[in-house]
Amino acid sequence: MITLTEKAAKHVSRYLERRGKGIGLRFGVRTTGCSGMAYKLEYVDNGEAEDQVFESHGVKVFVDAKSLPYIDGTELDFAREGLNEGFKFRNPNMKDECGCGESFRI
Repeated sequence: MITLTEKAAKHVSRYLERRGKGIGLRFGVRTTGCSGMAYKLEYVDNGEAEDQVFESHGVKVFVDAKSLPYIDGTELDFAREGLNEGFKFRNPNMKDECGCGESFRI
């Protein structure tokens, strides 16, 4: 199961509204970085047949089958810290992350 905090859901909903199209957020992982894996996010216009779809605070989150074992149970939050803003990932499967925070290891 993938969940969004209320702040993250509001951010995604506002962005989709401004964008004028889209049905949700795609969340997955890719192999990269010094720790092995990195999160990837993109807005979804059309889902894929093999996607797992989760809904949280009215926002649909699409996850491909290969990514799900690495991110199952993750909560996405959206935070502003000073001049920076972005998604924060609370992944219970993560064992370690690199010093720059861009990649993680399971």
